[in-house]
Amino acid sequence: MKRLHAFVACLVFCAAAGAAPQKVLRYAFLIAETSLDPARINDTYSRTLTPHIFEAPYTFDHLARPVKLKPLTADGMPQHSTDFQTWTIRIRPGIHFADDPAFKGRRRELVAQDYVYSIKRIADPANKSPVWTGLAEEKILGLAELRQQALDQKKPFDYDREIDGLRALDRYTLQVKVAESRPRFTESLADSALLGAVAREVVESYGDRIDEHPVGTGPFRLAQWRRRSFIALERNPDFREMVYDAEPAADDAEGQALLARFKGRRLPMVDRVEISIIEEHQPRWLSFINGEADFIERVDAQFINTAMPGGRVAPNLAKKGVRGYRQIEAGSTYYFFNMDDPTVGGYTPDKVALRRAIGLGLDLDAEIRLLRRGQAVPAQSPVLPHTSGYDPKFKSEFSDHDLPRAKALLDMFGFVDRDGDGWRDMPDGSPLVLRIATEPDQRSRQFDEMTKKDMDALGVRVSFEIAQWPENLKAARAGKLAIWQLGGTAAGSDGQGALARYDSKQIGGQNMARFKNAAFDALMERMRVIEDGAERDALFDQAKRLAVAYMPYKFRVHRVLTDMSYPWLIGYRRPVLWNQWWQYVDIDTEALARAAR
Repeated sequence: MKRLHAFVACLVFCAAAGAAPQKVLRYAFLIAETSLDPARINDTYSRTLTPHIFEAPYTFDHLARPVKLKPLTADGMPQHSTDFQTWTIRIRPGIHFADDPAFKGRRRELVAQDYVYSIKRIADPANKSPVWTGLAEEKILGLAELRQQALDQKKPFDYDREIDGLRALDRYTLQVKVAESRPRFTESLADSALLGAVAREVVESYGDRIDEHPVGTGPFRLAQWRRRSFIALERNPDFREMVYDAEPAADDAEGQALLARFKGRRLPMVDRVEISIIEEHQPRWLSFINGEADFIERVDAQFINTAMPGGRVAPNLAKKGVRGYRQIEAGSTYYFFNMDDPTVGGYTPDKVALRRAIGLGLDLDAEIRLLRRGQAVPAQSPVLPHTSGYDPKFKSEFSDHDLPRAKALLDMFGFVDRDGDGWRDMPDGSPLVLRIATEPDQRSRQFDEMTKKDMDALGVRVSFEIAQWPENLKAARAGKLAIWQLGGTAAGSDGQGALARYDSKQIGGQNMARFKNAAFDALMERMRVIEDGAERDALFDQAKRLAVAYMPYKFRVHRVLTDMSYPWLIGYRRPVLWNQWWQYVDIDTEALARAAR
């Protein structure tokens, strides 16, 4: 119980000093961060850290279900033209960045120009932003041309050149103009993980070391960082006065109870957050059981029956006051097939048949029962729960396990054993081998063993190529992986965000399969410009069917997430979208002291 022993020592020291004990939230990430620079990230774990340091103009109400946007640094909701092509955002005066030597001793106020600069950083080719392709689809007037100028002239990006689509009209007024209607553009301004304001002086002061100096206006600032090992954030002493407030639904008993308990409390309520990286599930679970962490997110399936048998907290944990939380995530797991790969890629009928056969050969029911212990439901489409376009009644081939049909597809298109070695070959007689990227941890090995068993049943050889997750992510974006399994979560409430994986303009970013299809691209363009309604719902349906027909991705499951906490962590509620919650929880030091006795 290192956590409790440390707290006892803290109590003794604080009592002697006449100070209140520091409130520290401790838990572990399963996967390491890749960066702390908003312009250079897109992975879940980095995007959990950065929104606690940086702030976008808008955010999602943390208690509202369904989700609801509200101002964060903006002074009210944006004004927009009737055609949704001009958006005007007023930034609230009096918000300041955390103190940093780059500001040379002066308090640095947040202004509209900071958002102009931060958005331009994503367009700067030097930053190699993985989300540039997504931002480009917003079609901000002049931004793509400014980027192309830097590429063509092989010169540094011209941050000082003003463009029509991105301007600070005055100190506190940001205006964005886009080439086409964007009815849901506000959601793009609500992603603090990527579009949180960055001060130009900080970037220019630290240069290539900017990753080590994340300076924002948010509730926390970086205190300590050992890459891929340990991160500590501490309360930002320059954070403005912000109090706990939310708008849970009237019939949301849990949300209403949290609001009643915390309404009016100044944020953040904890003084420090300490994140350890523990990449194996068993050590991470033991760190929680042994009291070294206050909280564990995404309890692994192998421990579900120990932690919450039958959906209830186990008696031995309940005696300690441990609480459990369960929710179907706004996310999914999937395999992608690199459409440029000579084995599994391509658009000809034989290559489509191969991918479909692989998909039909994967036993999702066994995965859910054996590996996930029932903590998942089959995914039927790329669209995610809790987002627009998601239809729980939609059924597709994604969830089917049908060995006879899979074998028939392979036989029909010439993927047969030609040399008598018991393994199927390519139609031209060369060996058929699936090269699947994976990671070295125990959990990945379990999934690999099941995948191999499934493919053995089809007579298809597999070769697993092992690397750390961040390296696989980098290779995937560069088009160097043939097949890889990973997961994704929704960044906003619009289901079209998940369909970006099929958008040819997002190759190198969200579209890791490198899928190109004119019909799908046309659907995406139309969906972007129209308002929500029957026409857009019909386009969602068409997009789902194209996704299944070409199978550049084999969507697998939507996970049922189980989180657990000790009783001294109060106020926790898993966000529907992303994972920005540290400022909304408190540590009950009296309860922690009682547990330490």
